[in-house]
Amino acid sequence: MFSSNSRISKAFREAKKLPFNEKSRYIIFSDCHRGDSSFADDFVHNRKIYHYALSQYLQKEFTYIELGDGDELWENKFENIFNANKDIYLLLKEFYQQNKLHFIWGNHDMDYKNPKNVTKNLSTYLDTIDGKEKELLPNASFSEAIRLVQHDGKSIFLLHGHQADWFNYTFWKLSRFLVRFLWRPLQIYGIKDPTSPAKNFKGLIKVEHRLEKWIQKNNRQMIVTGHTHRPRFPSCEELPHFNDGSCVHPRCITGLEIENNEITLIKWHLITNKNGTMQIVRTILEGPEKIADYI
Repeated sequence: MFSSNSRISKAFREAKKLPFNEKSRYIIFSDCHRGDSSFADDFVHNRKIYHYALSQYLQKEFTYIELGDGDELWENKFENIFNANKDIYLLLKEFYQQNKLHFIWGNHDMDYKNPKNVTKNLSTYLDTIDGKEKELLPNASFSEAIRLVQHDGKSIFLLHGHQADWFNYTFWKLSRFLVRFLWRPLQIYGIKDPTSPAKNFKGLIKVEHRLEKWIQKNNRQMIVTGHTHRPRFPSCEELPHFNDGSCVHPRCITGLEIENNEITLIKWHLITNKNGTMQIVRTILEGPEKIADYI
């Protein structure tokens, strides 16, 4: 059985490469866990916030990178996910048509490691208005990792992060079974899934520790992960391990923006104005900081 260090190194070597320069604009979200709008759907509370935020990035010509666990395939059939989030997928299609959409698979959507499953779920959809089959993301591809590479070869390494979580990487099918048939029905009673590092603090710390050991062994390679749902934005003196958080926080979504050779941790959330109207706003949590200080 491969160690977490070996799994991360393999993902680094085989990572998809994208250009990174002063003109690059990337928005990174992960852990959307798009569901079927049922009681167990953690994404449904933030769906409108997420849609609005993505629409703003589309207008500003950002490239969207989804850092794993976009679709909650452990708990749901994709058909039900799509029907609950059709407007989201049609917005993703607009990024796709501009060649500004890239996916990484995580443990909850590890089915997308198999291109046949990607084609089955995402290539077309049935338009219920006219009853016709239409293109969605016909040649979408999922990678285990992505590297944003500068002209000098230095890079930002992006991966979901479950490579450092042996149970959810090696035994993901067992985890899926437990979630689908045991923990999902118990969610209605408030019982949390112990296989998830996001809901298990000790597991979360172990995952972060393994990732940081890899960073230390690999010349302080800058890394961006998701998986734990815990946002991270280190200072320049700390190990360059960033985490974009998730889109299933109770009242907001968090992500990382890369623009003007800088990185910023942001959140999108609802506020209530004095006149009683509600508004979706973007708030900076950390940064911006120069990426050159980390790589």
